[in-house]
Amino acid sequence: MIGMADSGSRGKGLIDTLRRGFRSMNDSIGPENLGKSEIKTKKKRFRIILVAGVFFLAVMFLVSISISSGGIIPITDAFSSLISAISKGGEDLTTEELYVFSSRLPRVVAAVGVGAGLAIAGCMFQALIRNPMVDPYITGVSSGAGCLAVAASTMLASIPVFAGYSAYIIPVAAILGGLIAFAATLLVAEGAGGSATNYILSGVIVGFAFSSVQTVFLSLNKDNLTNVMWWLYGSFGNITWENAFLVMIPALGISLIAMLWAREFNVFTAGEDQARLLGLNVRKFKAVMMVVASVLASLCVAFVGVIGFVGLIIPHACRMLLGSDHRLIMPASIVLGAVLMLFSDIIARVVIAPLELPVGAITAMIGTPVFAYMLVKRGREYDG
Repeated sequence: MIGMADSGSRGKGLIDTLRRGFRSMNDSIGPENLGKSEIKTKKKRFRIILVAGVFFLAVMFLVSISISSGGIIPITDAFSSLISAISKGGEDLTTEELYVFSSRLPRVVAAVGVGAGLAIAGCMFQALIRNPMVDPYITGVSSGAGCLAVAASTMLASIPVFAGYSAYIIPVAAILGGLIAFAATLLVAEGAGGSATNYILSGVIVGFAFSSVQTVFLSLNKDNLTNVMWWLYGSFGNITWENAFLVMIPALGISLIAMLWAREFNVFTAGEDQARLLGLNVRKFKAVMMVVASVLASLCVAFVGVIGFVGLIIPHACRMLLGSDHRLIMPASIVLGAVLMLFSDIIARVVIAPLELPVGAITAMIGTPVFAYMLVKRGREYDG
């Protein structure tokens, strides 16, 4: 009886110890154990980022509907035209109302969805691979999506009967290509040991492979080369209301749903062994979330083309400012990703008006020096 009592007390003590350990780890999850003052600082920064992000998003929304390569409309006139067009249900519109409602507003909607989606996809990849240098482009997903989209465009050009369905066939091909590229990267990386470095190197190899195949399709599609090149560097020029909602609703929906697993991302980034002790099915979580991130990135690429650096610099910057808590990083990434994409689209439209630049070129020009600065500032903390 005494032995049973001792055994029971020891078992209860062990359970209590595990519970205390779980609460302690849940409060200090991630690579850094923050004090209370630091936690308050991070939360204050988070609120500032959200408020400032929403403010700049509203300002750029007004600018975006009033200015483009086609001309400039005063902001007050553009806003009143938008309200009038909405009140009319998008029918019997004046020229100015039609221009604002049917041409400029869909671009805003798509840019917000794509920016948020790419930022969250990059955030997920960086957490799952545990390396802040990772994004959908580096993992090969964007290259795979671009390759199959170009292949579909080439086949559509040679088979006229399918030309009328290009708005659906090309996006589906892009999503399929992104998933195939992700599967190839995963297979090579896990076969090489599954480390962060292996994932990056595997993504580079897979990206080069798909890019070479893409070049072959480009050489076979010379008659449609201009449109294909625009797609490869990203553009919102062909966005209509139909595909604007097709990209925004799923992109924002998946991004918001991914935030529900923010705590699990915190547990995962603390280390796989610790995550298992806390009851997380690491293998299943990693596989499911990587598929979700790949689908999200491919969906964004599918409608507007390949756009780099958004999924790289936005989550990385949020992590520098807010620490390792994904409950803060993920919503901040959504807001800042949308801000960066909308700002880049405005610049792409007006910098050499009346011509329009690919938006992917603008994000690269912004992202390259910003990322170089972050790498120099924090690069010693990464072991490659």
